[in-house]
Amino acid sequence: MIELFLTAFLAGALVVLMTAPLGCLVVWRRMAYFGDTLAHAGLLGAALAMISQLPLTLAAALVGLIIALILHLLSRQQSLSNDSLLGVLSHGSLAIGMLAIWLVPTQVDLEALLFGDLLVVSGSRLWQLAFVSLGSLICLLICWKPFLAITLSPELAMAEGLAVNRYQLLFIVLLALSVAMGIQAVGVLLFTALLIIPAAAARAISRSPEQMAILALMIGLGSVGLGLLLSWQLDLPTGPAIVCTALAFFVALRLVSSWFTKGSA
Repeated sequence: MIELFLTAFLAGALVVLMTAPLGCLVVWRRMAYFGDTLAHAGLLGAALAMISQLPLTLAAALVGLIIALILHLLSRQQSLSNDSLLGVLSHGSLAIGMLAIWLVPTQVDLEALLFGDLLVVSGSRLWQLAFVSLGSLICLLICWKPFLAITLSPELAMAEGLAVNRYQLLFIVLLALSVAMGIQAVGVLLFTALLIIPAAAARAISRSPEQMAILALMIGLGSVGLGLLLSWQLDLPTGPAIVCTALAFFVALRLVSSWFTKGSA
């Protein structure tokens, strides 16, 4: 049982290793709905993987990139706001994915796709998570300063000679890959919460971008560990238990930040 718990924690930790720093960039850029859209697109990717016999990670990543490209092309028309376009793409891809899964002739565990289960992550999936997580982290470390510069001011970053479009594309690729791997562990509906909540919680008490990324990682790891422990002790589903734990961290840190702000005033 302990080995099962440790394997599940390691899988969750590898997901957090991707989502914590990426989540900080998503929160700074006010792209939370974009992450939600990619997560919903992941369900469509899973359906296409089952129909075409493609690897789930590859199909989910491809669908995520296609959705991002469609958003980029449609946003140029300026006939709809980005949040409206995201709403259409998010719910549209979710509905198409659900219909595709319904029509798949094989038996599909829809609950596992929606909510995930860290307790059933296999050894081969763990190696895949490790490869993508470490690759994503290395890429983020190399490109951290350009990503921050573009987040603060794309126009200023372009004036300084940064290839803004290339870095934007790289960021979307990293986000799509993290979605593709993360939904296999924590599910489609809960992945975005793990992407956003630790970063939002860390922002309340952070004084620098690097501090926020480290705190988001610590909150994410704590949420996975405590959530798994609650799931084990109280016989709860692992995904919701982890996200509820992260939510508790968010509320507690927001209250602490508010209290210190009032105290200093």
